[in-house]
Formats: sequence, structure tokens, C-alpha cells
Amino acid sequence: MTRRDRMLAQMGITQWTLRQPQRLKGELSVQIPASARLLIITDEQADLTCDLLSDIFRSLNITAEDVYCITPDNVQSIPAQTNCLCWLPGTEAELPDSLPSLHSPRLADLYQDAQAKRGLWTQIYHYDQTVTAASR
Repeated sequence: MTRRDRMLAQMGITQWTLRQPQRLKGELSVQIPASARLLIITDEQADLTCDLLSDIFRSLNITAEDVYCITPDNVQSIPAQTNCLCWLPGTEAELPDSLPSLHSPRLADLYQDAQAKRGLWTQIYHYDQTVTAASR
């Protein structure tokens, strides 16, 4: 249960879940800016200006303005034409096969875990090699 879910439950607000969200996909789709080059999918509040994230963005040759954050609940609503790298820190959401993705522990854990950082850097390196090879 997320923090948001707990807060809504404490306030007595009932949440409804669609049985077939794909039927309303056009109505509920997430509006991802065309300039987005990295989609961060997390329940956490991401500080896009912190040193670690700035280093990650720099390694991907992007800036914080090229990043868009959504929650795992919105993954089903990602438009089909979306073509950017997805990063799932601490999230096991199902993504379309066409979207490349990076996986890591939660952001709060990533700051402290050198091995997890190393694993993320390895994924970024392999992604960069794949993109470079495809552009030749």
C-alpha cells in the first residue's frame, strides 16, 4: 500500500479501479512531452536536481528538462507512440516490449548502495552501446 493509498484510506475516501482500463486508454493516456528522453516510473518523489540523478542524466547526455516522471499506476496509459528510455527505480511495472528500460532499487536505497549504483551504471553503459551500435 502506497503512502497515497494510506492517506486516502485514513480520510475515508474509496478508490475505484477500472476492470478494463484499456477501453479508456485514449481518455486516460498520460501526456508525455515530445521532448522527454527518460521516463522515470516511481512512487517516490524524485529530486531531479540531486547530485546522483544529475550524474545519471549526464551519463545519458540529457538534462532534467528531458526527464518526465510518472507513477506505476500510469504505466498502462503510456501512449503507444512513446519512444524513450524508461527507468524503474524500485518498481516492477510491466512495460511494452518496445520500450527500453533500466531497473534499480528505490531511489532512497540507491543513494546508499554502491553495488546497486554499479549495477545501474552497467545497464546505462549497455544501453549506450546498443544505441551507438544501432545509429551506425
